[in-house]
Amino acid sequence: MIVPTSYYLLLGGILFVIGVVGVLSRRDAIVILMSIELMLNAVNLTFIAFSRHLNLLDGQIFVFFVMVVAAAEVAVGLALIVALFRTRESVYVDEINLMKW
Repeated sequence: MIVPTSYYLLLGGILFVIGVVGVLSRRDAIVILMSIELMLNAVNLTFIAFSRHLNLLDGQIFVFFVMVVAAAEVAVGLALIVALFRTRESVYVDEINLMKW
């Protein structure tokens, strides 16, 4: 039984919307980073769905590069959050004001 491409696109859209809601509604920087990762994975799912639907490898190549960028983003983002937590002792985005010392 083959799953239609529209199901994958619907799932990717739902995951992307959940990620956007997580970014816009949460104050915790770690949860915001996880929501961004969820949005990137939703885009990866749609790339793979279109790649399979069109019988091309271009989508899978894009997914590989998006995963590399996402891994680098997580490493840099977590390093920044740890550094901010050490100086401000908080990971809430509202309490972090870098312009005012």
